[in-house]
Amino acid sequence: MKILVVGSGAREHAICDALTSEKNKIFCAPGNDGMQLMGINTVHIKETDFSELVNFAISENIAYTIVGPEAPLVDGIVDFFEARGLRIFGPNKYAAQIEGSKSFTKNLLKMASIPTAEYQEFFDFNEAMRFLNNKKTDFPIVIKADGLASGKGVYIANNVDDSRKIVSELLREHKFETNKIVVEEFLDGEEFSLMAFVNNGKYYPMPIAQDYKKLHDNDEGPNTGGMGAVCPVQNISNSTYETAVNKVIRPFVEILAEENIKYTGILYAGLIKTKNGIKVIEFNVRFGDPETEVVLPRLKNNFSEVILSILNDDDPEIEWDDQGINLGVFVSSSGYPENPQINENLGSVDSFEDAKCKLNFAGVVRKNGSMYSNGGRLYLMSSHANDLVDARQKIYNELEKLDTKNVFYRKDIGKNSI
Repeated sequence: MKILVVGSGAREHAICDALTSEKNKIFCAPGNDGMQLMGINTVHIKETDFSELVNFAISENIAYTIVGPEAPLVDGIVDFFEARGLRIFGPNKYAAQIEGSKSFTKNLLKMASIPTAEYQEFFDFNEAMRFLNNKKTDFPIVIKADGLASGKGVYIANNVDDSRKIVSELLREHKFETNKIVVEEFLDGEEFSLMAFVNNGKYYPMPIAQDYKKLHDNDEGPNTGGMGAVCPVQNISNSTYETAVNKVIRPFVEILAEENIKYTGILYAGLIKTKNGIKVIEFNVRFGDPETEVVLPRLKNNFSEVILSILNDDDPEIEWDDQGINLGVFVSSSGYPENPQINENLGSVDSFEDAKCKLNFAGVVRKNGSMYSNGGRLYLMSSHANDLVDARQKIYNELEKLDTKNVFYRKDIGKNSI
C-alpha cells in the first residue's frame, strides 16, 4: 500500500516507522529532514494545505491517510478528504471538538458520569478574577486555555496573584488565541496516558504510558508538549488499567455513540490516579506525543493492516508485547517552550546516523552536513530494555555522545518508576 502520514514531528516519524514494511511505501507531509535521513519519503506540503494534500493522495493513489497532529483534525481535514472520496484515519471536525474545546468534553464527561475535576468556564477577565478572589477552597488551582495550545495551555496557580497573571495573559492578551478559559480543581496523584483505537462504538485499548510534561527534572517548571515517556508504567497496576478501560474509555465511547458523534481514530485519555480513584485530566483526538514513540514499538501486529481493518469496519485482533520497557527522552532547543532558539548547530549528520538508540526527529533541518534546530522539541531518543535501569543507561550514554551545547533534556525520565 501507499500510505500518507500528515505531520512533521517525532510522533509522525514513529507512525511512519510503524507503517514501514516491504509491502508499503510511506509518505509524510511535510515531514522533516531528520525523517529523510532515516529513509522516509517526505512531501513538501503543509499540513494545513488540504487541497494539495488531497491532490497528492489522488495522484499517488494513496490507500489511506493518517493524521498525526490535532490542528488539522480540529480544522476539518477528515471531512475535506471524505468529501472527495478519500480514505483517512481520524475523527471528523465535529468529533475533534473533544480536543478543540475543553468545555465540549467536560459536558460529555458529565453526561457519561465519568469522574473529572470540578470546573468553571469564563470568557471575561473580571468574572474569572471575581471567582478566584472569592474561591473558598485552597490553592493550587488549574487554569486551562479552552483550545489548542500544543500542550502548553495548562497552568497551575498557587495563589491569586499567580492566577491574575495567567488569566490576564489568556483573556486580555489572548495567548494561544484564547477567548475562553476553564478553571479546575487541582488533582493530586499519579498521572498516566491511555490511548485506544476507536471505530464507532468499538474500542481497542493500548498499553498505558506515562509522559513527563514539566520542563525540568523533578517535575519542575512550566508544562511542555512532553519531555519524555515510558511504557508500560510500573507504578500503575493491572487492576487500575482495567478500571481505566471500563470506567473511562468504554463509557466515553458509548456516550459518543449515544450522541451520534461519529468517531473513527485514536482516542487519548490523560488520566490521574487519586486517593478518590481515577479521574480524567483531558481527552485528545490523536496519538500522544511522546507516548506514541514508546507505545507503537510494542505492537505485535502489522500496524498498516490494523488501520486498514478499522477503516474497513472489521474487528481486528490486536496484540501487544508485554516484555521489557520502552523509554524515550526528548531533546529540546535552548529557550523551549517560550523562546526556542532556531538555526543552532546540533552536530554532524554522521553523529546521528551512528547513534545506537532509535531516533525520531521533530524540529530539525539538515544543511552542510549537519543538523540544525528548527523548533522547540528537536528529536526523541528511545530504547527498549529488560528494565528501566538498562533503558535509561542506554539512552543517557548515547545522548552524552551527541553535541548538546545548544540543547537540553531531562535527566530523570523514568526515574520515578525505578
